[in-house]
Amino acid sequence: MAKHPSNSVKYGPAEKPPLGQWIPLSIQHVFAMFGATILVPILTGLNPSTALFTAGTGTLLYILITGAKVPAFLGSSFAFIPALIAISSAYGVGYAMGGAFVSGLFYTLVAFIIKKSGHGWLNTALPPVVIGSVIIVIGLNLAPTAMGMAMNDASGNYSLYCLMIAAVTLSLTIIANIFSRGFFSIIPVLIGLLSGYFFALIMGLIFPAYALIDFKSVQDAAWFGLPTFALPKFNLVATVTFIVVSFATICEHLGDTLTISKVVGKDFYKDPGLHRTLAGDGLATLWASFWGGPPNTTYGENIGVLALTKVYSVYVTGGAAVIAVLLSFFPKFGALIQTIPSPVLGGISMLLFGTIASSGLRTLVDSGVNYEDKRNLTVSSVILVIGIGGGTLSFAMGKELTFTLAGVALATLVGILLNLILPKEHAV
Repeated sequence: MAKHPSNSVKYGPAEKPPLGQWIPLSIQHVFAMFGATILVPILTGLNPSTALFTAGTGTLLYILITGAKVPAFLGSSFAFIPALIAISSAYGVGYAMGGAFVSGLFYTLVAFIIKKSGHGWLNTALPPVVIGSVIIVIGLNLAPTAMGMAMNDASGNYSLYCLMIAAVTLSLTIIANIFSRGFFSIIPVLIGLLSGYFFALIMGLIFPAYALIDFKSVQDAAWFGLPTFALPKFNLVATVTFIVVSFATICEHLGDTLTISKVVGKDFYKDPGLHRTLAGDGLATLWASFWGGPPNTTYGENIGVLALTKVYSVYVTGGAAVIAVLLSFFPKFGALIQTIPSPVLGGISMLLFGTIASSGLRTLVDSGVNYEDKRNLTVSSVILVIGIGGGTLSFAMGKELTFTLAGVALATLVGILLNLILPKEHAV
């Protein structure tokens, strides 16, 4: 994979920033992942503090397994939400954690197979036309989430006031990204977030009826708390359900690892190897199951921070993991971060998610993909429509359980199959 020009990279994966920069850079990643990481346990009835603990410790485990070479952050996976809810409702949380445990084992099994078979087949299955298109899908698939946070109020209704907060936040983030110099040039997300937060706070004081920030949850939260421990339980339905979902999340892992590789300019499929990244993801999920935390996955929000700041230091993502663990023990600080208004996060996400999609466009351009070739045009077109259009493959596995392969995972799988099936000799 092509490397970035050396003068564009602020810190490489192995470089450690000075402490005065290190901490703010790590906090920037914490802000990026926080909302989504605690949303999953809220939706599934799990403990948000435990999710923060397992995300942080899971990321540290991932860094260890990948030899501190991949600057990824692992947070709560949205793909497992239906399975977590269904199994918890039918059998109890312990069996849902058992399913997550088995899912982690399945990841490591696939990682072992990849280690033995090599990754050469991936170059055939995932040429630039597939890679670039999937990365675009990953970014644009998140676009509705960003716009929903930016435009809608707490009830889900359109709000011009929320859109104004998001627009101001986005504008300040863009200004910080383009015009800042020195250290400030690598923390535009943090600058934009803090600026947007204080703008929303001031507007709420001027117009109390539109106040978006409420500190009551901070006042009610305890200063100190401990993560829970949940011993996994096992049955056949939970095992099969989570393994089936794992096929989809493994496809997502392929796409996310490709995206990080293109952003950083290093081929992480080769070094540390896809088997290590997959094993790191799987063991982090296995670890989370012992604590009652949701399964983990690499986060697009944090990939967006990497792409925007060009700070690829594993020390920075590792620092974010440590901060997440510390926050899990201090619910009051976690509650304070939860007061960040959704429009502020939406304004920042517009830039972060768009940056991911732009990385996919750069992949197609840099690789010289020829769209006069009908084969390339077909593969790319189908991936984009399925991934961005919300394509879904779904079928019942029982009275209350449904297998679903959708979005990025389905688009990646279809793209790989089309690339393998369509004959090359029919190129124009």
